[in-house]
This record gives sequence, structure tokens and C-alpha cells, in this order.
Amino acid sequence: MGVGENIKMLRIAAGLTQVQLAKEARIDQSGLSKIEREENENVTLPTLRRIARALDCSVVDLLEDKDKKPRKSA
Repeated sequence: MGVGENIKMLRIAAGLTQVQLAKEARIDQSGLSKIEREENENVTLPTLRRIARALDCSVVDLLEDKDKKPRKSA
């Protein structure tokens, strides 16, 4: 899944509308809509941080699976 799909899935699981998430993350709702539809490929890290904070998850949870690195065992 892409970043936009992950955000949408987590938003729905949290019971939030786009308007609610955008307000909580302090971003424009139309911008959030473009991110979810993957029309905005240049999402900044600060924006991802605000979205993650609003969804009570980590930025890593928002990333595409191919971008996630497995954690090394101690």
C-alpha cells in the first residue's frame, strides 16, 4: 500500500472524516484528499508527522511497505 492508502485506512479505522483529520493535523482538507488519492507525491516530513500525531501512530506506519526496513534484533 502507498502512503495515501495507509493514511486513509488509518483515518477510517480511527473513525475520522477527512475534515476531522485535516483539522487535527492542521493541514488543508483538499491537501489531505490529494495525499489519500496519491496525487501528491511530495508530502513533506513535517506534514507526515502532523498526520501521524493526529492518528496516534508513527510516521513509519504511514510509509509504503517497500520503504520500511525491518528492525534488527538485539
